[in-house]
Amino acid sequence: MTQSVRVAVPRKGRPLEAVLERIAMVTDAESVVDEVISTLRHEKAITKGSIDPTMDVYERLSTISTLHDEYKPEYTLRRDDRPGMPRRIVFDTLTIDISGIPVQLIGREEPFRALRTHTFGLGFDSADLVLEEVVDLRADGIDSIDEINARIDPMNTDVRVVTGLGDTVYHTLLARPDVLDYDVSLDRSFIIEYQGTLCISPRYERLVEAVLGTYALDDVSFKYPHEEQQEEAAISNAGVGVYLTVTGSTAREHGLVVGEELFPSETVLMQNNAETTAKTDRVRDILATCEMEEMMTEINTQSLDANNKTTE
Repeated sequence: MTQSVRVAVPRKGRPLEAVLERIAMVTDAESVVDEVISTLRHEKAITKGSIDPTMDVYERLSTISTLHDEYKPEYTLRRDDRPGMPRRIVFDTLTIDISGIPVQLIGREEPFRALRTHTFGLGFDSADLVLEEVVDLRADGIDSIDEINARIDPMNTDVRVVTGLGDTVYHTLLARPDVLDYDVSLDRSFIIEYQGTLCISPRYERLVEAVLGTYALDDVSFKYPHEEQQEEAAISNAGVGVYLTVTGSTAREHGLVVGEELFPSETVLMQNNAETTAKTDRVRDILATCEMEEMMTEINTQSLDANNKTTE
């Protein structure tokens, strides 16, 4: 039996959905991917209180998990961060064939750290974590996924970013209009000249330092939202800040100007260079380039051409 390639993936949310959608693009596993995404969205709604369940969490877990067939999804329980820390059903494992190679997707709380400890050769996680943990801080900032690997100290980790999945929201500069002069753009150049407080989420402090660069932050001090305070409201109080935006509508509702998109908060495919094999390289290349989809398109085109010639 062909040995499987194990890939660390997030257990829930947008990052996991991005991974599953990429898997569906390069395989014929659309049905099981849709099943997992639908199941986890339903469980999220239950956890949020939007849906009243007809069974308790253990009954639901036993109903939706399949233990005897690795090609069907298995789920597990974790405590959610919401008030009361309710139990929540999250992804555990699923095997899918990619170009004839069994690929076992394994849910991890912190896939990036699992790669750093050499537990996995391949994995998916947020690019944010790479900036928060291993990217060198320099005077100049960083603004794209492509720049990450050049900022990683090879003595620090063997993990490298392969590619992003395109599920992008942005760390964005936000400010009250009265903080800006009428002819000033809210971008990196503004921060270089700015002296004062910059409101950010505490977990993003090192990321913001990496993205903006230490030179731009020389005369800037960080301020953090109070507990239970919405980030956009805290930035409005502080005057200037950095936070995640999709359309910027929530920021505008708080009277903020939406400035430069500084860095994409995106799910990325990563590999541990010390744990690569011919199989992991093959799986990596297909996931990174959607090679299989291109192959299937070519095969279908050739088949169509052959049928047309037969008809003629």
